[in-house]
Amino acid sequence: MSVIVAEAEVRAVRRVSSSFVRVELGCDEFAELGRETPWLDQRIKFVFPPAGGTLPRVEPVDGDWYTPWLAIPEDERGCMRTYTVRDVVGEGPDALLVVDIVVHDPGEGGACSGPGNDWARAARIGDRVIVVAPRRGHDFGGVEWLPGDATDLLVVGDETALPAIYGILRDLPADATGTVFAEVPHRDDVLDDVVGPAGVEVVWLPREGAPRGAELRARVLAHLDRTAGDRAAAAAAASAAALVEPDPEGDLLWETPVFSGLGEEVATTGGVDGPHAGLYAWIAGESKVVTGLRRALVKDLGVDRGQVSFMGYWREGVAMKA
Repeated sequence: MSVIVAEAEVRAVRRVSSSFVRVELGCDEFAELGRETPWLDQRIKFVFPPAGGTLPRVEPVDGDWYTPWLAIPEDERGCMRTYTVRDVVGEGPDALLVVDIVVHDPGEGGACSGPGNDWARAARIGDRVIVVAPRRGHDFGGVEWLPGDATDLLVVGDETALPAIYGILRDLPADATGTVFAEVPHRDDVLDDVVGPAGVEVVWLPREGAPRGAELRARVLAHLDRTAGDRAAAAAAASAAALVEPDPEGDLLWETPVFSGLGEEVATTGGVDGPHAGLYAWIAGESKVVTGLRRALVKDLGVDRGQVSFMGYWREGVAMKA
């Protein structure tokens, strides 16, 4: 089969900070876990046990695992969620899949308690979860890092994007240059190993109760402004207004240089003139924050849409379904 659909066991689990539980998962099928290119921001799927505690048996048909999973009665099939691979350690049958799961107390910071949060908070060695992940030698999709020949990298994300940011930084070429803005709930969520090449600065922005995305937007816009003065102020005002005004592209939650969530034709990075030539921006996290930033970049600062990948990983106050 072209993908791995396997019941994996928790081999190690620890709370690495206030907001992250790190789990290491293993199973025989992970001997074939892998990609032909770097992992970067690779997304995978977890299926958590239903209320009864027994994981469903998913029998793929001609490589299709999703339709058979949906055919299982809803109260038996468990809940599916999307995560990012933080790392893969070991090889062959000893390979371990490492995933950082964001956790919070119910209602904290506007986040909803869902199956992933509940499972991770209670996870113990020996617990099991179904993993859908890349099989070496087959295309899996799920990577949105597409900088092309960009020379100025901008990476922006909240805590849900931090595992992807870690993977991107780990896999960048040694001569890469750019800036990362990472927003996390608390100061102890600043993880020492989230580092990149010497030419990439990592700026941490712990919220500590401040409004989500407020400082993140301001710092990103100030970083991008090449002329200072009125233009920066106008862009900042437009981004702030996006928090309360209707979004004319409210359904657009995901776009990359090669994909538009609205089905529109998109350009590829490269050949762009102006003050942001050479820029590639990767933005991921809470949907309202990332769409507001994307709008500020493209409509207010004049960044070409083909220079931006943005992904609404989750919605504040809404328990995402997959």
